[in-house]
Amino acid sequence: MTDELLALKNLGKTSAQWLHAVGIHNATDLRRAGAVQAYCAVRHRGFRASKVLLYAIEGALRDVHWSELSCERKQSLNRQVAALLPPGRS
Repeated sequence: MTDELLALKNLGKTSAQWLHAVGIHNATDLRRAGAVQAYCAVRHRGFRASKVLLYAIEGALRDVHWSELSCERKQSLNRQVAALLPPGRS
């Protein structure tokens, strides 16, 4: 069985395992959740994911390398995460 998440840009084995652990099993699930919700779910589950995972998920959804996201887009993602996660958890 192939892992559809591994076919997306930026996502590797660990990222895919973390996403599976929070109920995201394919690209459709990931699109439905969006980068912010998926990242927050991973963090809420207790995985020590860095902000690079947030950017990697967003890049996967846009089919670009995460480093190609604009500073403005990254800042927007960070603000959305800060609104959802308790201080010190983002």
